[in-house]
Amino acid sequence: MQIDLKGRTALVTGSTQGIGAAIAAGLARAGARVAVNGRSAERVRDGAGRLAREVPGADVVPIAADVTTQAGAEQVAEALPRVDVLVNNLGVFGAADPLEITDEEWRRYFEVNVLAAVRLTRLFLPGMTERAWGRVQYIASDSAIVTPAEMIHYGMSKTALLAVSRGFAKQAAGTGVTVNSVIAGPTHTGGVEDFVYELVDRDLPWDEAQRAFMRAHRPQSLLQRLIEPEEIAHMVVYLSSEQASATTGGALRVDGGYVDAILP
Repeated sequence: MQIDLKGRTALVTGSTQGIGAAIAAGLARAGARVAVNGRSAERVRDGAGRLAREVPGADVVPIAADVTTQAGAEQVAEALPRVDVLVNNLGVFGAADPLEITDEEWRRYFEVNVLAAVRLTRLFLPGMTERAWGRVQYIASDSAIVTPAEMIHYGMSKTALLAVSRGFAKQAAGTGVTVNSVIAGPTHTGGVEDFVYELVDRDLPWDEAQRAFMRAHRPQSLLQRLIEPEEIAHMVVYLSSEQASATTGGALRVDGGYVDAILP
């Protein structure tokens, strides 16, 4: 499949590392102009530089702004008036005793993981519908469906994203704009290797260690290994393309079969 995003401008929030950086690289390889976003100017500069080196000739736009605030979101919109592909990837996560999560933490998870994405959708969806073309995506998680007892606040926020995605897809009905969420499973991102080696034999090579971890601690995964960020990026790039024009209002799984369900 030849995906060509030349002439399209993409914004990927939280794209200085991890899944967001992989998504930015995938979109750049497909020819899109890509805005790399994060809160720290230094990290954004470094992330944009890595992307430019990774994808020679890429058109990269560094935008340092805190999109969890109205002012930050408006700063992005001012720097990037036209966005054809919006990938709401920014998110926070962490384990906590469910009975010890404060009201402040509940609000923070909603503000960062949900409201930031809603705010950017409000800003950029009207322009997409006016041009009769656009792609909006929300990076969700298997935790949206399989709520983890140790991360109820995180699971709640990712479940909310599924509802947000479906609702905005209805708002964009018939306009040529598609809106979807991507359900990511256990992924090999920064810090995960240390976490894995805390639970399995440190003398094992990484490939064996992650498979031992998955068998013992994530046995419901059919893939039986961690997902690489690039594998999630492949789905996002496809959903950003002309070829995905009839896919909207969906929650598409890149979870390695982690969620024990036939649909979606």
